[in-house]
Amino acid sequence: MLLQLAILYCCSYGAIGKDSCDGPLVSSLPQSYFRSSSQLSNSHGPGFAKVNRRDGAGGWAPVESNKYQWLEVDLGERTEITAVATQGRYGSSDWVSSFLLMFSDTGRNWKQYRQEDSIGAFTGNSNADSVVQFKLQQPVFARFLRLLPLDWNPNGRIGLRLEAYGCPYKSDVASFDGSGCLLYRFGPNTTPILTAKDTISLKFKTLQNSGTLIHTEGQHDRSLTLELHKGKLFLHLRKGKSASPGPESHMVVSLGSLLDDLHWHHVAIERVSGHVNFTVDKSTQQIQNINIGWMFFYKISFGGVQCHGTQMVLSRRNFHGCLENLLWNEVNVNDLAKQHQKVSITGNVTFTCAEPVSVPVTFAGAQSFLQLPGAALHLQFRTWNRAGLLLTFDLQQQVGSLWLYLSETRVRLQIHKAGRILLDIATGFGLNDGQWHSVDLTARRGRLTITVDEEESSTAHASPSFPVVSGNNLFFGGKRENPFNVFQGCMRHIHVDNNPVDLIKVQQMLIGNYSDLQIDMCGIIDRCSPSHCEHGGRCTQSWSTFHCNCSNTGYSGATCHSSVYEQSCEVYKHKGNTTGLYYIDVDGSGPIKPQLIYCNMTGKPHAHSQTHTHTPHTPTRRGGPRASSGMNQHLAYFNYSADAEQLGAIITQAEHCEQEVFYHCRKSRLLNTPDGSPFTWWVGRTDEPQTYWGGAVPGSQQCGCGLQGNCIDSDHYCNCDADRKEWAADSGLLIHKENLPVRWVVVGDIQRPESEAAYRVSPLRCHGDKNFWNAAFFNKETSYLHFPTFHGELSADISFLFKTTASSGVFLENLGIKDFIRVELSSPMDVVFSFDVGNGPFEVRVETGGMALNDDRWHRVRAERNVKEASLCVDAFPGATQKAPADGHIHLQLNSQLFVGGTASRMKGFLGCIRSLQLNGRTLDLEERAKITPGVSPGCPGHCSSYGNLCQNQATCVERYNGFSCDCGLSAYAGPFCQREVSAYFKPGTSVQYTFKEPYELTRNTSTQSQSSSIYSDLTLRGENVSFSFRTTQSPALLLYICSYYREYLAVLLNRNGYLDVKYKLQNSRDAEVFRTSIRNLANGQLHRVSIRRISETIDRHRREDFNLTSDTEFNAIKSVVLGKVQESGELDPEIARLNSLGFSGCLSVVQFNSITPLKAALLYPNTSPVIVTGPLSESTCGSSSPANPYPAETTHPLSDHSGTVGTGEPIVNAIKSDSALIGGVIAVVIFVILSALAIIVRFLYRRKETFHSQEPKSIKPEADSPEYPFHSEPTSQNVLSENQKEYFI
Repeated sequence: MLLQLAILYCCSYGAIGKDSCDGPLVSSLPQSYFRSSSQLSNSHGPGFAKVNRRDGAGGWAPVESNKYQWLEVDLGERTEITAVATQGRYGSSDWVSSFLLMFSDTGRNWKQYRQEDSIGAFTGNSNADSVVQFKLQQPVFARFLRLLPLDWNPNGRIGLRLEAYGCPYKSDVASFDGSGCLLYRFGPNTTPILTAKDTISLKFKTLQNSGTLIHTEGQHDRSLTLELHKGKLFLHLRKGKSASPGPESHMVVSLGSLLDDLHWHHVAIERVSGHVNFTVDKSTQQIQNINIGWMFFYKISFGGVQCHGTQMVLSRRNFHGCLENLLWNEVNVNDLAKQHQKVSITGNVTFTCAEPVSVPVTFAGAQSFLQLPGAALHLQFRTWNRAGLLLTFDLQQQVGSLWLYLSETRVRLQIHKAGRILLDIATGFGLNDGQWHSVDLTARRGRLTITVDEEESSTAHASPSFPVVSGNNLFFGGKRENPFNVFQGCMRHIHVDNNPVDLIKVQQMLIGNYSDLQIDMCGIIDRCSPSHCEHGGRCTQSWSTFHCNCSNTGYSGATCHSSVYEQSCEVYKHKGNTTGLYYIDVDGSGPIKPQLIYCNMTGKPHAHSQTHTHTPHTPTRRGGPRASSGMNQHLAYFNYSADAEQLGAIITQAEHCEQEVFYHCRKSRLLNTPDGSPFTWWVGRTDEPQTYWGGAVPGSQQCGCGLQGNCIDSDHYCNCDADRKEWAADSGLLIHKENLPVRWVVVGDIQRPESEAAYRVSPLRCHGDKNFWNAAFFNKETSYLHFPTFHGELSADISFLFKTTASSGVFLENLGIKDFIRVELSSPMDVVFSFDVGNGPFEVRVETGGMALNDDRWHRVRAERNVKEASLCVDAFPGATQKAPADGHIHLQLNSQLFVGGTASRMKGFLGCIRSLQLNGRTLDLEERAKITPGVSPGCPGHCSSYGNLCQNQATCVERYNGFSCDCGLSAYAGPFCQREVSAYFKPGTSVQYTFKEPYELTRNTSTQSQSSSIYSDLTLRGENVSFSFRTTQSPALLLYICSYYREYLAVLLNRNGYLDVKYKLQNSRDAEVFRTSIRNLANGQLHRVSIRRISETIDRHRREDFNLTSDTEFNAIKSVVLGKVQESGELDPEIARLNSLGFSGCLSVVQFNSITPLKAALLYPNTSPVIVTGPLSESTCGSSSPANPYPAETTHPLSDHSGTVGTGEPIVNAIKSDSALIGGVIAVVIFVILSALAIIVRFLYRRKETFHSQEPKSIKPEADSPEYPFHSEPTSQNVLSENQKEYFI
């Protein structure tokens, strides 16, 4: 038979009258069914504690009003309880304002009812007359109710009237003593039938932490076993003996914890089709893709395994306890067993539930202790804490004091006297696992022994030289002078002097003494079952809290909720990261795992790479096209490093995805066009065969050439379908995202003689992020967008970007009946995250310390709320965190629409832009909703105000509808942010010549010298801005040469000693002037940066080296800029000609002359720029300012790694700052003679500055008083032809 699991509510089984399970249960009970801890008088007895009754003194009141009082009601039989109500004592000032609710089947071993598994206290009355009713979130099935007052009217005393509501409950029980079992058979001739749904359900209670509840066996030795082990339930699904070992041959699912508490627990195992749901109490786990044949079985054993007579499982321990309402597909197995129909009984099985007497005691806090008289002892304890005092007592004859305590999960015994440790022994390990552990302490004949769990391996002995005899009192759990941690946990089976201690008498103050104890109940809670740690975080706990270890999960936070990775390459890119491998978490805090992805930041980023696995075999027809003529086929499967869910999310989020496919063929047809059945097809993520090839559209049964009409044979729609003996090929891009990626390919036409084929599927590439730029602009305070209710009951994270000029406004809000969640800008310098989950309004605030957020720039907000804490982060400002109440409400319950940009509570709406709004990793489509909403516009302009500083090295930020781009036209750099160095390695024969237009071409039709002179003057420069980087070991060497049509030139070279020389010649009649740096040995193979600026008549030099230029200050008619070897060397200066003959070997990078970037033009725009390249030249990374890291998997590369401020006009790396040029006077002596005029103009060059530095760690610091000298890329505004800028793309 098949087994199906679905969530069942515990109230579904055995209840009668489910339509109205809300009848009063207490009002009709006789007074004898009421008990209490004490009563003030006979007229204040518990029997008068009935709601709306005035009998006696009008209700129950104890002798003393303290936390040890209680009121108990016996309902007569197990009953389903759905609500409780309380009322104060009539005509008095006595009422209870908060209380605990306990329940039990026997009047012993009480269990506390908790709301949301964390809240124990109920809110009671505020006066003596009103009735306060509480609907229980989960019904209780019990016979006894007990109410414990916690707080009461401070001006009165405890006074109470009580009512409970519910309905009768039908219970069929069977009791197992560990030797018996029930075997339910379907009949000897029964054939398993496939059903839509199969169910096994039951309730159990036990004091034993291990035992088999259910065991089934079916076809082919398959089996199902439900086993209790150390207080947890394990569901085992096994294939059988013959099955090969592996994860599919034995699956195990675990649920529940601390189930050996002698309270009823509900279990359901159900199958629907191919999945199984396993439910324990309120927790359900689903097992997907179960083989239906696995679940066929003929018989079910309850309580043990020996009913099957199977030897391989005889080692399993039988169940010891009670099973209630055993149901197989609504068949009551207990009822059949009583009638001896289809159920055989083995061993001792009875149909009443005999419960052993066990009275536990709970030590809950720092003031908890138990004092008893006696000596030698035995006890059992359970706890989550690693340390805590178990027992202490003073020894007789003032020998000292004995301390038995838990330390680092071991039991340790020490004897102290006057601050000295006389004895120290320890045993056991891992005793903070929540299980019951026994400790025996004996002292006989001078030998002291402690034994843990009655195991010889956990026994420690000592032989002290003094007698170990206790004094008058034993203290358990704590003591005023306790030097150790207090014990928080439960104890039971306490024996003193070999006699069990009656803890009920302790509760009645008949023996011993105690403080702050909960007697006759164990209040331990497993805070890790179910675990609130998400994404595989490991849960550990103490008595009062839990902790999530998020190591190696890729997530962070108190519950491992928030991803530490970004959601796309686009986000990394806009944080300034470079090309490399990065972890991408597509859905943030959602269930999809992070994936390692290669992000190409220089162009369209790769969104995924794949590995190929080719497996030729006989095809499996999966509803796809059939191969023609029965030919064999070749199947190729493609295994991606990401699973299908990850790939689907990446593709959905991307703006564009593509995958290139190639098919090379000779006598091997592809799609068999135009009318045949395809020989080859491929399957994508939809699992549907696709019969089109790269470059075509879905459903066309064409290749790219067929769509474009250029196939080699016009009768076919694919080149390969021409079936020629010559090699041909069909290739193209698959771009329809709904079909990507290619998961497998079937190739058919390969078995004929002379048939040959080869194929290739390229990596999947995606670019863009639809979510990152998804934005809406709110132009009215009353405008808003609304979305479905936000569901973040236990964990909620909200992240978005905003920009505004308004001083305040609500970003988003979602309301419930009482609960709410809201994020708002409360002032220009405050963002507030507020919510209420039932504990009252809670607020987390981030203050920006005087920095206004309404500056019309993008700011990021991230808020998170989970069961442990709430946090808020704004940009890089210090975040704020608030801890959640230890035992408060944890579920956020919302029921209205989510308002974005506005509010339903009439608070001030938001004016401005909200972008990339994500709730629990899911992006809300603001743009789509804004298109149909008045007062809201899709998209948001003005990205450059926030992201413009990402455009570096004199790049210009260009606005786009969704985002921005960096225009590198006037920069020597390239890349998305103009930060990639454009470099090349030069060999001795390499030359790059950038040529300016010859002035004579503009005047060839004119004859006057005056006209020609005017053209020449237009090409005259009064200042240059030259910058580049170089790396070489060659000296001497010519690095850069700029010449004019008047034989004027500027040369930058290394002399034979490695000094940098700058040679200027601006007048033919004068010799060239040479300026030499004082820094030696620049031919050292390291990268050096040079920046030369001549303004008007001045050339400035870094490091305060001043040079005066004595020649003409005009650089006339620029002809060309040459890098490397000058090819037209006929008119070169002899010294420069000698250096030029050697050529240049080394690296040149980011070369710029005013607005001209000759090296960039040669490498990136060789066909459209006036550049002549001679010799080998290719782009290189030799000029990179930092070592390349191709695998920055978990590393970000912030822009702050560079010196200088991004976007301020400074050089990005090791920026140069210097004094501005000082311009001297021009001495002019004009002598006018009456008959003639003689003008003598003396031009004096003050100084020249050439900047240069080595790109080594840490730049040379400029002087504090030196003003910035921007590193401009624009040409001098005068005397430079503007047409050069337009023509050459620079």
